[in-house]
Amino acid sequence: MSPMTSAEGAVSPEWIGRAPHDDVRRGTRPALPSRDQFYQPPAGFHHAEPGTVLRSRDVELGFLGLVPQQIRATQLLYRTTNRHGEPEASVTTVLVPAGHSHRQPRHVVSYQCAIDAVSSRCFPSYALRRRAKAAGSLAQLEYLLVAAAVAEGWVVSVPDHEGLDGMWGTPVEPGYRILDGLRATLNFERFGLAPDSRVGLWGYSGGGLASAWAAEVHADYAPDVNVVGAVLGSPVGNLGNTFRRLNGSTYAALPALVVSALAKSYPGLARVIEEHATAEGRAMLERLERMTTGQAVIRYFKTNMDHWVRPPLEQVLALPEVQEVFEAIRLGGTVPTPPVLIVQAVHDSVIAVGDIDELAHLYTEGGARVTYHRDLFSEHMLLHPMSAPMTLRWLTDRFADRPLDAHVVRTKWPTLFNPITYAGMWRLGGIVARVMLGGRVPFRPL
Repeated sequence: MSPMTSAEGAVSPEWIGRAPHDDVRRGTRPALPSRDQFYQPPAGFHHAEPGTVLRSRDVELGFLGLVPQQIRATQLLYRTTNRHGEPEASVTTVLVPAGHSHRQPRHVVSYQCAIDAVSSRCFPSYALRRRAKAAGSLAQLEYLLVAAAVAEGWVVSVPDHEGLDGMWGTPVEPGYRILDGLRATLNFERFGLAPDSRVGLWGYSGGGLASAWAAEVHADYAPDVNVVGAVLGSPVGNLGNTFRRLNGSTYAALPALVVSALAKSYPGLARVIEEHATAEGRAMLERLERMTTGQAVIRYFKTNMDHWVRPPLEQVLALPEVQEVFEAIRLGGTVPTPPVLIVQAVHDSVIAVGDIDELAHLYTEGGARVTYHRDLFSEHMLLHPMSAPMTLRWLTDRFADRPLDAHVVRTKWPTLFNPITYAGMWRLGGIVARVMLGGRVPFRPL
């Protein structure tokens, strides 16, 4: 590959050959992504192939930003694509098990955090770092499950699947960012991975939605990435229905956060907000852009968006510009080619089980290999950690190429009643203890 020249005529060879790498800078507080030059792609990066590493650095991780973690973590800035086919850059944070040998084959998991915010404080690449100020970021709590995947001996990629602008809820492109983050991880020489390493996807709620987009676009966008299974935990399914369901509820801030982000991607929706939102409503959307998920949920607890639009909310939601967005961001338009495990609570107060039933039906009818755990007893927040042992076993089976029981719907054996769950939770509890005490996370030898 020959050096590329920027519009100003300067040669920009940074990402050509070996991208620049920075070692850990200990004792420093990380800058927000919007103020960190690491996130800015070099001139001419658009000439690179998707998944090309543009620069890299080693970083310190900290549980809740406070407890230092004894784990090797590297961040990659890489070239990816937005939903319009235009080049952009994104970042993934890659965790490598302690004692990882380049002579050992390693499986890879892309773990999608429930970012569920516009603020870059919630991006995993910031929130997972030591000394990060990200109280209310869900990624800081989900680090416990990331550590559980590392403890299996897997290399774990944790991408900023919303991109550099916090595009929460946009369709398709989270999948591009996830898959290109995997390409970058697999081809990064320092990790010693094979390009055809077996890959699994895992995410829950907003992370499940992002994982579903990756599973749907995989065959067309990145068939070279050897995805052998995708775990879609409560993957939203229909954001339009979810908006109505959550308005005025405990989690009323979540649909408002989605609208705040989608207005940047859809000019028609931006016009609707400008014409029909009250001054207070527009100010609320602007404030949300600076809040973490937790801060937003507390601040707008049980807020009714009907008070902030004219005419009534249902009439605004029925406008063609809004319906167009709701249809575009709905899952199920493409059938995933990798096997999928869908996990959903029947009594979920955030995501309606009917929406996930419909998604599972669309996938199954389209020929996808679907295992659907439809849990009768758990609730939205509880099911994620309680289903982790089942998820880890399912991914282990996919990596081992064990037989898959296709089209399985489990409705009568909740995770709370499964003895195997508690065996897995015992191990997970040990990992949590080590994380909270800053100890080294042990991993299973392969």
